[in-house]
Amino acid sequence: MKARLIHKLHVALEKRFPEKRLFLRSDTETRFIRLKPETQLVAWAGSALIVSWTIIATAVLLMDSIGAGNFRAQAQRDQATYEDRLNALSTERDVRANEAVAAQARFSSALEQISLMQSELLRSEDRRRELETGLEVVQVTLRRTMGEREAAQDQVAALEAAMSGDGETPLGYAQAGQADGTVDLLATALADTAAERDQIASDAEFALSRASEMELELRLLQERNDQIFRQLEDAFTVSVEPLDNMFRAAGMNPDDVLAQVRRGYSGSGGPLTPLQFSTRGGGEDPDAARANGILGSMDRLNLYRIAAERIPFDMPVRSGFRFTSGFGMRWGRMHNGTDFAAPIGTPIYAPADGVVTFVGWSSGYGRLVKVQHAFGIETRYAHQSRMRVEVGQRLSRGDRIGDIGNSGRSTGPHLHYEIRVGGRPVNPMIYIRAGQDVF
Repeated sequence: MKARLIHKLHVALEKRFPEKRLFLRSDTETRFIRLKPETQLVAWAGSALIVSWTIIATAVLLMDSIGAGNFRAQAQRDQATYEDRLNALSTERDVRANEAVAAQARFSSALEQISLMQSELLRSEDRRRELETGLEVVQVTLRRTMGEREAAQDQVAALEAAMSGDGETPLGYAQAGQADGTVDLLATALADTAAERDQIASDAEFALSRASEMELELRLLQERNDQIFRQLEDAFTVSVEPLDNMFRAAGMNPDDVLAQVRRGYSGSGGPLTPLQFSTRGGGEDPDAARANGILGSMDRLNLYRIAAERIPFDMPVRSGFRFTSGFGMRWGRMHNGTDFAAPIGTPIYAPADGVVTFVGWSSGYGRLVKVQHAFGIETRYAHQSRMRVEVGQRLSRGDRIGDIGNSGRSTGPHLHYEIRVGGRPVNPMIYIRAGQDVF
């Protein structure tokens, strides 16, 4: 049975692959190789397999090449888009930095103007007090002069009554001489009284005209003070409102921030002591209320300045850099900070006042510095090449912390910058963007 099947298969193969002989001839002999149908089938199958494998391999390589080219082109397009975005962010950062510098200049100018206006306001108040005192003196003098004039008029009337009285008793020679002396004395007294009356009238007229002038000057001074008040109030409105917006943009309540700063600076007195313009007691007059309101705004502005110096609104890197990674998910893991790529040795600066709490090596962070600020805020500076601070050192805004490096788990020189509030990481760009509109 088996031999019969083999014979049928051999007959079928001979129809497709008839037996062939391959002759090999040399100078001395001739040899041949017989190619059986089975051998031809194996050779044909092998050749077909090799050709098929070559075609498939070529197709796979071609498809891989096409896919790699598409992926590379996509990667290049993504890189170009990312670089354009970085350039746009860098340009925006420069614009914001220029605006911050201009805002700081305007803020300094406003403070200088406020100082000058406050000095002018105090001088105006002194002048107004002097005018009030002078007006009271003139009024007292006028009242005294009027009383003296009335007394002189009564005396003149009495003398005239005495001179016009009837004398029925005969007078002797001595009495006549005495009467002549009395008449001369009365005439002199009348002349002096008339001159004094004229002088009193002239003084009274001068006092009245001076009082009118002082009232006009006092009214002009009041209008000038009102204009100064308006300018001061407008200046404080322009200066305080951006600071309010800055703290709100950082997710902080300005009133809570100011209350906490005020508890740390609870002393009173000095130039911000409430003013009292009235010297007669009683309630506070409108000018005093406005002046004290301005002093309150100055106190609020000063508290804002103290708070802003203790909150990391500034940039930790000021030299040329570019953002390489932001806050959020990255490669399936949470990235808790913002990366600033720059050459090794680029300075790192403190963005706010604080105290250094950690300096050393920390696993993937490499060389790490931690700084504790007010309001429960902590900043971290990782992958440094050199650390220039010590634990317990107090830092001010702008002090150098260290240098950018490539230590720890890092793919290139950069600063990994973190902000943590109450131990919880937050996006550092929230604070940086909030501060760009002011600083």
